[in-house]
Amino acid sequence: MLSVLARWIAMTLAVLITAYIFKGSITVQNPQTAFLVAVVLSLLNVFLRPILILLTLPFNLITLGLFTLVINAFLLWLTSQLLHGAFSVSGIVPALLGSITISILSGLINWMIKPKKQEDAR
Repeated sequence: MLSVLARWIAMTLAVLITAYIFKGSITVQNPQTAFLVAVVLSLLNVFLRPILILLTLPFNLITLGLFTLVINAFLLWLTSQLLHGAFSVSGIVPALLGSITISILSGLINWMIKPKKQEDAR
């Protein structure tokens, strides 16, 4: 199991790469801000995301789960509002594309740094 710090570092890298890919639409002031974005976004995903998914369950069922992308974009936008100035997202389309990119990149980075399980010796 990865430690929380390792996951935050992976998400920090994902945020930095995403800000580089979407220059002008998503901006991060510095790497320390990217780490703060990772922490705030993680906390929002832990506490607020389940509530939002429960409240929007009918939309999620109708769209076969695609509405979750909108929730992820909203959480990225909310993070930019909470860290106003240091981190910014310029609209809903950059928030949607940025949330997808951050999810994919952080998943890949977490997968690459995950320690391999050892086989049981019998």
